[in-house]
Amino acid sequence: METQKQSTTRLEGNIPDKRRQPRFRLEMAITINSRTCGRLKGHTIDISESGISAILKIEVPAGELVELEFTLPSGSVIVYATVRQRNAFRYGFQFVKSTKSQEIIQAACRQLAVEQALLGDH
Repeated sequence: METQKQSTTRLEGNIPDKRRQPRFRLEMAITINSRTCGRLKGHTIDISESGISAILKIEVPAGELVELEFTLPSGSVIVYATVRQRNAFRYGFQFVKSTKSQEIIQAACRQLAVEQALLGDH
């Protein structure tokens, strides 16, 4: 599938919550390929090793398996995810384990943790 290069990526401090993996602010373009809704464009809000959240303008059903395409500082990612939650236009996606994609996501989260710790963003 075609991946889009995003020249502007905004990285900010980690977002505190009670999840197993920390979340990090990550604002960039994302493409969602949905069986029921087709190809959608959106923007990410944050990422962790287990999932990503994004703003979408079109409703995607909770529980649907979708394909996500986005580019992290450590490489392009195409990964499957389940739509876990929706709050207005904000969606939470849980990654379905994929070794190659998971390695890229883990590397990006490690890099974000170091960068944001050095900047003092908490």
